[in-house]
Amino acid sequence: MTPREMALTIAKALDSKKGLDIKVLETGPLTTLADYFVICTATSTTQVKALADECEKVMKEAGELPHHVEGHRGGTWVLLDFSSVVVHLFMEEAREFYDLERLWKDAPELDLREVLTPNGPQGEG
Repeated sequence: MTPREMALTIAKALDSKKGLDIKVLETGPLTTLADYFVICTATSTTQVKALADECEKVMKEAGELPHHVEGHRGGTWVLLDFSSVVVHLFMEEAREFYDLERLWKDAPELDLREVLTPNGPQGEG
């Protein structure tokens, strides 16, 4: 599985669990940290955990395990590091605080229209 396929698989998994404002940034040309950042907002600490669990589940099924997990699953954010893809799950306030989209504004954003559910959570406010 290529890093791009991993990022898109994760985005689809987050969408299936009603993650909000899912973005995939292509960070490879800008940093050695990862080829892609996947960013998603959760509406509760319970959803943060559910989103993290779903990411781990679909990636394990694809033969990929996270190399590192940070944050507290009962808290406001979790980071899952799959080496070439890093997943950032935030409650809205934490996402605004860290503002990764601003920090990585030079990273191209992947078009997720073919991956995410039309008129699903992505279309909401």
